[in-house]
Amino acid sequence: MVQIAQKDAHALILDAIDRGDFRPGDRLVESELADRFGVSRTPVREALQRLETQAVLMRDGRSLIVATLNHDQMAELYAVRTELEALAARLAAQHAAREEIVVLRQMVDEDEALLGDAHALARANRRFHGQIHLASHNRYLVQQLGTVHRSMALMATTSLAAEGRGEAALSEHRAIVEAIAHRDGDAAANALREHLSRAFETRLREEARRL
Repeated sequence: MVQIAQKDAHALILDAIDRGDFRPGDRLVESELADRFGVSRTPVREALQRLETQAVLMRDGRSLIVATLNHDQMAELYAVRTELEALAARLAAQHAAREEIVVLRQMVDEDEALLGDAHALARANRRFHGQIHLASHNRYLVQQLGTVHRSMALMATTSLAAEGRGEAALSEHRAIVEAIAHRDGDAAANALREHLSRAFETRLREEARRL
């Protein structure tokens, strides 16, 4: 069996959660994960322990399950994410290379083809935001945003599944990119805040309908 570093097992499990292969409440079994990824159980065990420490996993009796965010945790996460993402957009307006702006525009154009497929659009949304993080050219900010986005994967649904939200989100993405392209840090930060405010509002509305 292939030996794998603990950090790589950690990344494999995180990627699976991020893709939606494992959803909040799903039980993760060490032996099953080792078989799934073709690795030994030791690095999987260490990765699971690390993910529990990071609050990505939680205990349910003797089992480890993918954590679920309650209402307050979701609100707290959006508050932190909004400020960090706004800072990333502001820094991107200052530091993004011309080529990075071209890529951001292309991403929005290409994502038009994904409208109607909420899961594909959600993956594209993560890539778009990740590109803005990189365009900030601040490694410490990118690191913190990576932690925040790991927690975002613990939400059971995507706001992009709500009717009309996909189209609105892409329009908001365009506004963010254009502000970055015009080197307007204030406008980029404000556009990013507005984008996440609308996403949070949509999520709250969808949650309320399930009560």
